[in-house]
Amino acid sequence: MRLSQSFGKTLYEAPAEAEFVSHQLLIRANYIRPAGAGIYTFMPFGYRVIRNIWRILAEEMDAIGGQEMWMPNLHPAALWQATGRWGYFDVLFKLKGSGGRDYALSATHEEIVVDLALREIESYRDLPRMVYHISKKFRDEARPRAGLIRLREFIMKDAYTLDRNEAALDEYYPSMIQAYFNSFNRCGVPTIAINADVGAMGGKTSQEFTVPHPQGEDVFIHCRNCDYAANVEAAEFVREGERPAALDALVKLETPNCKTIADVAAFVGVPTSQTIKAVFYWWRPRFEEKPGEGRLVFALVRGDLNINDTKLVNALGGGFLRPAIEGEIRAVGAVPGYASGVGLTPAQDMASPGVMVVADHSIEHGGNYVVGANEEPFHYTGANFGRDFTVSQVADIAQADTGHLCPVCGSRIEARRAIEVGHCFKLGTRYSAAVDATYLDENGQPQLIYMGSYGIGLDRLMAVIVELHHDKDGIIWPDSVAPYQVHLVHLGREGDGTKEKAETLYGQLTAAGVTVLYDDRDGLGAGVKFKDADLIGIPWRVTLSARSLEAGGVEVKRRSESERQVLAVDDLIGLLKGQARA
Repeated sequence: MRLSQSFGKTLYEAPAEAEFVSHQLLIRANYIRPAGAGIYTFMPFGYRVIRNIWRILAEEMDAIGGQEMWMPNLHPAALWQATGRWGYFDVLFKLKGSGGRDYALSATHEEIVVDLALREIESYRDLPRMVYHISKKFRDEARPRAGLIRLREFIMKDAYTLDRNEAALDEYYPSMIQAYFNSFNRCGVPTIAINADVGAMGGKTSQEFTVPHPQGEDVFIHCRNCDYAANVEAAEFVREGERPAALDALVKLETPNCKTIADVAAFVGVPTSQTIKAVFYWWRPRFEEKPGEGRLVFALVRGDLNINDTKLVNALGGGFLRPAIEGEIRAVGAVPGYASGVGLTPAQDMASPGVMVVADHSIEHGGNYVVGANEEPFHYTGANFGRDFTVSQVADIAQADTGHLCPVCGSRIEARRAIEVGHCFKLGTRYSAAVDATYLDENGQPQLIYMGSYGIGLDRLMAVIVELHHDKDGIIWPDSVAPYQVHLVHLGREGDGTKEKAETLYGQLTAAGVTVLYDDRDGLGAGVKFKDADLIGIPWRVTLSARSLEAGGVEVKRRSESERQVLAVDDLIGLLKGQARA
């Protein structure tokens, strides 16, 4: 490719809103261009990188028995309604076609695959199967950010397994996990696999592949001593503390201007771990809130901890939460800022009337608590779980954090920020049961198909590669994904013969199967051309000039190194042909 004919130009500066290094460099180096919030065009250089990532992922999927296919991006609403996700998947783009028919843009493809399974799988002889595709996805993200990190339109490699039973799914699953490690390593992105929440995908368990990064949206927990690691939405930890030997009397105490845990603890003279934090939510079963649906949920956690909303949703059996408003709280006899379970009658379960009170296990590891008196400006001291207040349910709803105890070895855990680059789910029968997708076993009896779902975002992976491989001058692409192997730079004057020799070298390299970006632009000095070469980040820079020819050939430099050497053309071709892509 001749740089003089390349579509688009490198930029001196990145947009002011570009906070991530990858966002800045990919725009400046002419790899991507924004079309709207969370929507990008991949310029020719960028699309070549995407195709190389695509190739690696396809090779790894094929190696474990995958069959590549092409699935639609326009989904009839009936498919999503059948699985129950039409009103549950909160980022789904919905549209109406002719005749008022409802459709969704593909946010994921479980609905398509289970519909295919319903039609194509008849007996145990048709199982197992693994299919995958690499295609666009669309999600109505409220806050797309960081360039390619969080998008409304993105490219996903998603794979799906169909198995006879849970044991077969469990047996195959490690091969997919290894294929993911292989894929990321080949792209130059070492990852950590952690336990994660299944979220809107549903199913039994999931593993998330993360890359530690100080600006990452995800938080994961890892143990400093053993290999325990989990997303903060799924991370467990050991609650410290014991119930007191003697229970104090319940005493009402005036606490003026004390509406926060820190204020109350300081006023009474106790640690925050001797208080109980109360948070009110409004729960609803679907994303679109409808009149008459939903109920108040009262969450309790020891005052030195925080509530994790995802854990709370899971404890409630799914659905959606929003903060309760003051009128909803006062309607049950509680007072915002001074609320507690004392005096409230909790519902027995989600089907019963009353306030659904969900408490974290931490309230069982302490006592003689300071809690709200449901009266302003008063709190109780000496409050104890079981004697002074009860709850509907005790569950793990507290967020793990740095300094807590590991659930495996008891050592201290640490919270780190990270970027998620892949996710594997054991879906089980979540989707097949919804549409009655079965197969006939050896005895002719219908059995539900077990599914797995496995995703990698190509554009996000491209951004993370840049986050890990760059310097102050620009991108440093790993050989495996670089848009070209060689950045050929011509430096010379009109009539000195260097241009003709550069043209010849360009032809020789291309004929040898080496991919080349040839900077043939006239009228530009070495400084401008070298700055563009460093910014674009192709692994090898080859410079042909009068000086290099006098020295015996061409100047060769690895983008990742400072050393330069002069090689004869034949030696150069031999060197580059030996640098096979990973």
